[in-house]
Amino acid sequence: MNEFDIKAEAWDNNPMHVERAQSVSGAIREQIPLTRQMRALEFGAGTGITSFFLKDDLGEITLMDSSREMLRVADEKIRASGSGNLKTLFHDMSGRQFTENRFDLIFSQMVLHHIIDVEDIISKFHSLLNPGGYLAIADLYPEDGSFHEEGFDGHKGFDPEELSGLLKRAGFENTNYRKCYTINKKTSELAVKPFDLFLLVASRQQNQHS
Repeated sequence: MNEFDIKAEAWDNNPMHVERAQSVSGAIREQIPLTRQMRALEFGAGTGITSFFLKDDLGEITLMDSSREMLRVADEKIRASGSGNLKTLFHDMSGRQFTENRFDLIFSQMVLHHIIDVEDIISKFHSLLNPGGYLAIADLYPEDGSFHEEGFDGHKGFDPEELSGLLKRAGFENTNYRKCYTINKKTSELAVKPFDLFLLVASRQQNQHS
């Protein structure tokens, strides 16, 4: 079991996880013209909180994750809610590309800083999107490393300007970003620190073919 398998059962019990997903989904709704004709992918969906907030705005949403336990919780929620347009998919795209489908929207929340090869995953997102499709990434602004415990080998947040540059080099356009949430996290016995999140939105160029 990985770290997220262990955390899965209690994940939705943390009010911050729900509040954060609500803020991110609201920002996605404001920055992207969502329609019920759009097929979407939530990358690193976890228990699917963000997808549940967006399920009435979109057509089919695929909840992709590499934690079977997170997806088991998501499946239970989908069954309990009777949501016919949500489905889970166990897949680790940081290792192997997914080729079975194309999407009009890919979104992720607090996932990118766990991915070692960011350029690779951005390239994979690009190839999965239909021309004109949207990418929405919510993640941490640069931080001092205190957000994660010792031993974390991912990224200490991102400069959205630099990330926008990576997206443009990969064939995205119309990049824009804004702050969308603040996590107040206990970093020691006495300290609580604010960590800001941005939502960065871009679109795949219309005239591209892959």
